[in-house]
Amino acid sequence: MTTKMISVVAGCYNEQDNVEELYSQVKAVFDELERYEFEMIFIDNASRDNTVPILRKLAAQDKRVKVIVNARNFGAIRSGFYALTQASGDAVIAMASDLQDPPRLIREFVDKWEAGYKIVIAVKADSNESRLFYLLRTAYYNTVKRLADIELTPHSTGFGLYDKQVIDILRGLDDPYPYFRGLISDIGFESAKIPFTQPQRYRGITKNNFYTLYDLAMLGLTSHSKVPLRLAAMLGFAMSLLSLLIAIGYFIYKLVNWYSFPVGQAPIVIGLFLFSSVQLFFIGILGEYIGAIHTQVLRRPLVVEKERINF
Repeated sequence: MTTKMISVVAGCYNEQDNVEELYSQVKAVFDELERYEFEMIFIDNASRDNTVPILRKLAAQDKRVKVIVNARNFGAIRSGFYALTQASGDAVIAMASDLQDPPRLIREFVDKWEAGYKIVIAVKADSNESRLFYLLRTAYYNTVKRLADIELTPHSTGFGLYDKQVIDILRGLDDPYPYFRGLISDIGFESAKIPFTQPQRYRGITKNNFYTLYDLAMLGLTSHSKVPLRLAAMLGFAMSLLSLLIAIGYFIYKLVNWYSFPVGQAPIVIGLFLFSSVQLFFIGILGEYIGAIHTQVLRRPLVVEKERINF
């Protein structure tokens, strides 16, 4: 029987406490999957701790460990996508290096892949993170699901298995800032869903902050939906019509009660603040779309490599 190669790709930034344990757990899984060979690709976003020396040590001990060190921190979105395109396996497994994507699920991924699925996605059925944070994520996914032009998978972080055919399609894209989860849905292959409970991070601290989460949320919205722009146009038309009707009503009432009806400043001030806030909100939405176009036009590389090992 022909042995198949599976590539495991993990992005990391200041994960000195986790990369060695992640490698050990992945290796243990493939020690039991005797029909498969594996390579493990770490892509490091210019870590400032001892992550890179630890990765060099792992690569020296096991030639199946391959390392890409970026010249600077290019962000998880660009760096993670680039690493996928460097994989050479018959299938590629994408995961985070913080151990919140359990390596034990690799067995289930492979079973579904062998059953014919080209895409196998892990979906967070529950999470040990803050309940409020989980509810906010759920609200976001529900909103994007209603607005997007394609069917996105809620509570999916990209952790999963992707057939070589899917990776070849991704390699052919010319997108300098790709929204990976949306692209996977856009490709259109039927996917298998593997529910799991996401564990807490036990070592190190999360590298996600409000800005990175906001960036990812807006990228998902602007990449796969024109609804906010159309909503702005429709709401603007509706409010202008409402304003016209109110103005006509005020004018008629003033003509009928010329001496007893003072217009006053309250309606003017309320209307000014209302329209200003609505305008600023939709100018912000428009700015997000313009920013996305600007990123596409620049055509900058996904990452610039400083070093690569064992390739």
